[in-house]
Amino acid sequence: MDSKPIRMVTVPKAVIKRLPMYFRFINQLIEQGTERISSRELSQLMGITSSQLRQDLSYFGEFGQQGYGYKVVTLKQAISSIIGLEKIYNAIIVGAGNMGKAIAGYPGFSRRGLKIIGIFDNNPEIIGNKLGSLDVLDVKTLPEFLNKNPVEVGIITTPASVAQEIADILITAGVKGIWNFAPVLLHGNKNVIIEDIHVGDSLMTLFFKLNKNK
Repeated sequence: MDSKPIRMVTVPKAVIKRLPMYFRFINQLIEQGTERISSRELSQLMGITSSQLRQDLSYFGEFGQQGYGYKVVTLKQAISSIIGLEKIYNAIIVGAGNMGKAIAGYPGFSRRGLKIIGIFDNNPEIIGNKLGSLDVLDVKTLPEFLNKNPVEVGIITTPASVAQEIADILITAGVKGIWNFAPVLLHGNKNVIIEDIHVGDSLMTLFFKLNKNK
């Protein structure tokens, strides 16, 4: 059964965080040649209950068919559309250190629609160097660059001390999404979506779980 149009409802944050997991597992099924799968089978693969899976998907429409399950390719297309993976998002990276280099060099992001069009830093020894196909630009030119180029996503990989300053520049220029890898919580406004990524927090969570299991 084809999915119905997405309903305008408030989707819980927990459901949003599970969407990439759905997409990842469905991709694996396609690579394995699976054509259809039941909610029970898919939920078991993902480590959640089938009722949770059905409830999550119900926020976006009706998928699958009773007694038949889900067409895997159709479900992938639907979730891809829900997440927004069919679009191309122009992005810039501010901070050309190790994290910035890793993000710029990872091909998986470009396959997901993230197009890096500019990389910036304040280190004279880095400015002018090539990072992939792009020259590292002086961060002082960031406002001018944003004025001339449409940018949807700003990726901040700077030290915490300057991250908010960079975020303010991005917000003033109209950038609507900020992916923040700096170890600090950024402040914006209601028109800007900020996703804070704290790698250290994830590591400490791992340590806690290891310690708890001793």
